[in-house]
Amino acid sequence: MRLAVSTLGMPGEDLDRAIEIATGHGCQGLELRLHPDTGVHAGLDSAERRSVRERVEGAGLEISALAGYVGVCEPGPDQPVIEKLLADLRLAADLGAPGVRVFPRGDDPSVGARRLKAVSGTAAALGRRVLVETHDNMATCAAVAGLLAEAASPETTGAIWDLLHPWRHGESPADSLAALGPYLAYVQVKDAVSAQDTTPVPMGTGSVPLQEAGELLRGAGYDGWVSLEWERTWYPQVAPVEEILPGAADWVRRFAA
Repeated sequence: MRLAVSTLGMPGEDLDRAIEIATGHGCQGLELRLHPDTGVHAGLDSAERRSVRERVEGAGLEISALAGYVGVCEPGPDQPVIEKLLADLRLAADLGAPGVRVFPRGDDPSVGARRLKAVSGTAAALGRRVLVETHDNMATCAAVAGLLAEAASPETTGAIWDLLHPWRHGESPADSLAALGPYLAYVQVKDAVSAQDTTPVPMGTGSVPLQEAGELLRGAGYDGWVSLEWERTWYPQVAPVEEILPGAADWVRRFAA
């Protein structure tokens, strides 16, 4: 496993500070949240894109993923969703990120599958993937796996297993991993008070079954990215991400395949 950290946990910090935090705590990667507040988004011009990539790579880091907000199953016309997704994929190519995170934002897998197929040609040409997170209307790994099976585009799609959401919706880590199978492309790790109270807490002090999930990933030989998604942007009262990263690094070391 390789450790990354999401800039979601660094509200108000610029890219240089995010790089400093990541390199100072043993991360190999940086997950970049796409939002005007972070300074990284599809509206950057070519010089700005080049600057982002050079600064990250110059610090010895990789961009593990771009955390976008496209709702791939969102109700409504296809074209606006497809255009936003294509813009994020082109940004990923320019920044050297292997994939773009999307949310379901809907519960009809046929809608998402149609859109994933529509961008698959461009994604393949760019050498990038669309990574569907276990979130909102498709919070379980079984639901996301069903969407990806219908999309039938394994070269350009994959799943992000956010360890919190499937569990809090009643899916055990063992069932989650079994459901994802070959679709698993990325892991987001975090701990929370309980299934009902998702306030972030330091790794190992909450209720998310991190030990079980880690053992399962090690047993499966998973060697991809594990990103600490410390949601301080949504919970500003919690500790700075710098205080949480040592626990995430220890978790990765314990369960690395």
